Amino acid sequence: MFKVLTLNNISVAGLEKLPRESYEIASEIQNPDAVILRSFKMHDMDIPNSLQCVGRAGAGTNNIPVSKMSELGIPVFNAPGANANAVKELVVAGMLQSSRNICQAWDYTSHLEGDDSSLNKLVEQGKKEYAGFELTGKTLGVIGLGAIGRLVANAAESLGMNVLGFDPGITVQGAWQLSSTVEQASSVDDLLAKVDFVTFHVPLIDATKNMINAERLQLMKHTATILNFARGGIVDDKAVCDALEANKLHAYVTDFPSNITKTNSKIIAWPHLGASTMEAEDNCAIMVADQIRDFLENGNIRNSVNFPNTYMPRTKGSRLAVTNRNVPNVVGQITTKLADAKINICDLLNKSLDDFAYTLVDVEAKIDQSLIADIQSIEGVLRVRVL
Repeated sequence: MFKVLTLNNISVAGLEKLPRESYEIASEIQNPDAVILRSFKMHDMDIPNSLQCVGRAGAGTNNIPVSKMSELGIPVFNAPGANANAVKELVVAGMLQSSRNICQAWDYTSHLEGDDSSLNKLVEQGKKEYAGFELTGKTLGVIGLGAIGRLVANAAESLGMNVLGFDPGITVQGAWQLSSTVEQASSVDDLLAKVDFVTFHVPLIDATKNMINAERLQLMKHTATILNFARGGIVDDKAVCDALEANKLHAYVTDFPSNITKTNSKIIAWPHLGASTMEAEDNCAIMVADQIRDFLENGNIRNSVNFPNTYMPRTKGSRLAVTNRNVPNVVGQITTKLADAKINICDLLNKSLDDFAYTLVDVEAKIDQSLIADIQSIEGVLRVRVL
């Protein structure tokens, strides 16, 4: 029986993917094999020795101590793309709301007083103050062309917008999913100088922190709009507020409000609504539950942020799963120890990702505890499982 600890409310649609006859799932459970969470911060949490994997029902993993998990040989799974459509729709909503001054106009209307005749006159007066512009023909810059960025770029083109994209790490598979008319910017600065809107879909790391700052704001059109549905910290809030105050920026739409942005009339700030749809929550939970089950039962790794994607069909006998540092001769020592124990290998797959590696070995015979301990003693080996 596998034990799964949930640290947040997880969609039932996802939890149903873990059959109750072989999985015990609870928000309080001792010695869990897996943890599933959404926004719970694990950094100060004591990690139980029993833990085999962590599943984040979403894309970002800032709330998980990924480096610590890597050192313990624990894969961290996420759900890239599962919430992409939800975020895409919110980005489009943000562009529409900012271009047509919808929030400001709604606020104006909600405070009108008088009878209907007086109200009609005030409405006609007010509409002149909140005249906006259309998206068709405008240029959107998309920084980060992963699952979300690609959907945003394609949606913007369908609205008649021109799209510039920047992502030096885009994969061939990702490029195939992007409209062929999306233009490639040579740099972030090149993109910012040309766009009417810019949207970010990148993780918060040292290289992306304050990607929009006072210097880069000077490159942008005074009529431009910034949209941040990625992470707080990617945009320098103070620099943006200063630019708005000086009329050197049209608007800022963010899913990560702060004390200096939440009340600015030129800023539309939402409470992290990006993935807050029933469909996105279901999709994320289903994806991560499937990944956890395949790992616990078969040792396969899909969509891990710290260990390589590793999939090998089951053959026969026992399966050995080893997480280790990416150093020479670990696989050689594993196979030698199996050979010394006169155990025949049916299939083997080894993959690496940066400083860590993962090996699956299918063997004909059972693997006893003494052999497991022997393999665990190999320098660089972090964790050994037998399935």
